[in-house]
Amino acid sequence: MENSSYCISVIGLGYVGLPLAVEFSKYYPVVGFDINKKRIGELQSGMDITLEVEEPLLQSVIRQEVPSGNNGLYCTDVTDNISKCNVYIITVPTPVDKNNRPDLTPLYKASETVGKVLKKGDMVVYESTVYPGVTEDECVPVLEKVSGLKFNTDFFCGYSPERINPGDKLHTVAKIKKITSGSTPEAATRIDDLYKTIITAGTHKAPSIKVAEAAKVIENSQRDINIAFVNELAKIFNRLDIDTHEVLEASATKWNFLPFKPGLVGGHCIGVDPYYLAQKAQEVGYHPEIILAGRRLNDGMGLYIAHEIVKLMIKNDVPVKGANILLLGITFKENCPDVRNTRVVDIIKELVAYGVDLTIYDPWAKAEDVAHEYGIDIITTLPEEQIFDSIVLAVAHKDFTGTDWKKKVKTGGIIYDIKGCLDKEIVSGRL
Repeated sequence: MENSSYCISVIGLGYVGLPLAVEFSKYYPVVGFDINKKRIGELQSGMDITLEVEEPLLQSVIRQEVPSGNNGLYCTDVTDNISKCNVYIITVPTPVDKNNRPDLTPLYKASETVGKVLKKGDMVVYESTVYPGVTEDECVPVLEKVSGLKFNTDFFCGYSPERINPGDKLHTVAKIKKITSGSTPEAATRIDDLYKTIITAGTHKAPSIKVAEAAKVIENSQRDINIAFVNELAKIFNRLDIDTHEVLEASATKWNFLPFKPGLVGGHCIGVDPYYLAQKAQEVGYHPEIILAGRRLNDGMGLYIAHEIVKLMIKNDVPVKGANILLLGITFKENCPDVRNTRVVDIIKELVAYGVDLTIYDPWAKAEDVAHEYGIDIITTLPEEQIFDSIVLAVAHKDFTGTDWKKKVKTGGIIYDIKGCLDKEIVSGRL
């Protein structure tokens, strides 16, 4: 196939899939597929609740029927509507279960969907984060079984890991260098050429699918370990009565110092991907000590922070039981509505266990999403007249950093700054 003959289907229209589908739709006919009917309805009306694609751009590429021979994006939840495509890009989530074991169910389901419409000569590219071997050992057999076609004879596969950073309007999909790979040298070249049409930052063609899979999973594992290191430093410096942020600022004057900061590690990437690598390592008989140690430390930060808040309240003679505490932010990161795997909930659960009266305010989050995901009620508008016994800043939304929170806390109450982004003069403590 020549590039001009491609009709692309993007399977999964979330934080990763939608921006990718929009970029491709500027050059090719694209059919976006998602099992969420509500999501499809919103996208077809030109609305993106993830805020990853600006509405004028989305509305300019949206089509009300499958594009025929030209560019544009049609979104659907009907499998038959993707049957005429010849390139399928799978961008579904890859979560972990309650025991932190990789859950490949979304990948299996997406592979089954594609398998039903797969034809000779088609290409299937996976972008979801996985451990090395998943594409060829787990997904390809599903494609073969459902389609009745033979891998690398009738159809071909590739892996090009997503590098989307939710909420980041600077490092958008086209501006981030892309790793590509294919199941044969020819497929690898075709896939690389395809991505080159939209990725202005350039591409890196990996020598194999497994290399591309491994490269992705260690990117976030590396960040997780580095953040675990500074989180451990924060615990040490807290006992020494030294401001961690001041130490990091001083250390950053060295040219090769890595600028990581302490905090909660959640989201669908950094807080999840290391478990995928650990799972594969254990399958081949190696117990990964550093990776899992970093995960344990980072997963325990919510509990640690909650205890620090309570200790500070007691030290300042602020009664804990029944205290009216304002918690600022519940999303997994700043300036983004994404609440998946947010570790702020760990702080919430522990503070509630102490009997505090918690008000959770986040103007970026969707209250219905938080209630559905965690059974937690939040407010998205803060009453002007209300003041609190204490305030905790958990997420550094731009809405929070320019506010004088001193006016919202009672005399003697504490302000605890987890993100280290408030004026040090007004805070009682910070991580």
